[in-house]
Amino acid sequence: MLTSQLEIIKQGQDYLNSLLNNNNKTNYREVFSPLFISSAGAHMRHIIDHYLALIAGLPLGKVDYDVRHRHSKVEQEPQLALDKLVQISYWLNSLTRTDLTRTLTLSTEISVHEQKVQSVPTSLARELIFAGSHAVHHYAMIAQIAQQQEMVLPSSFGVAPATATYLREL
Repeated sequence: MLTSQLEIIKQGQDYLNSLLNNNNKTNYREVFSPLFISSAGAHMRHIIDHYLALIAGLPLGKVDYDVRHRHSKVEQEPQLALDKLVQISYWLNSLTRTDLTRTLTLSTEISVHEQKVQSVPTSLARELIFAGSHAVHHYAMIAQIAQQQEMVLPSSFGVAPATATYLREL
């Protein structure tokens, strides 16, 4: 499971390195309106926020994905996002089997009409599965933005594992 998480993080690193190697920070920051309401950078920051919530939450036994760093420099600077993904990779590599089975409490808002928070028991393994799936979903949106910007990404970028299996079987 940790290998798959590292593969997901590597996809983000490859995307960011592509931007940096081509000196193309503009694509990272651009909101390709009216088709999209967020930049690729905002999506990447959102992905990173979820992993950072796990990093911060593990020692406390509590994960709160609602703690976000909206409009931070990570949304504007691909190098800062890349640095965060490297940090996340190091953390993933440091995890043990005991860490993965550790019980956590997930706390999250559940209503758009009023502030209502629900807490449920979970595990780090379960939340890593969620964070990885969530990242792939946002990579798919980044891929759509990149396509509008005429940027070429690997065909596997933003493709869910089950979709990749389906495509291999065709």
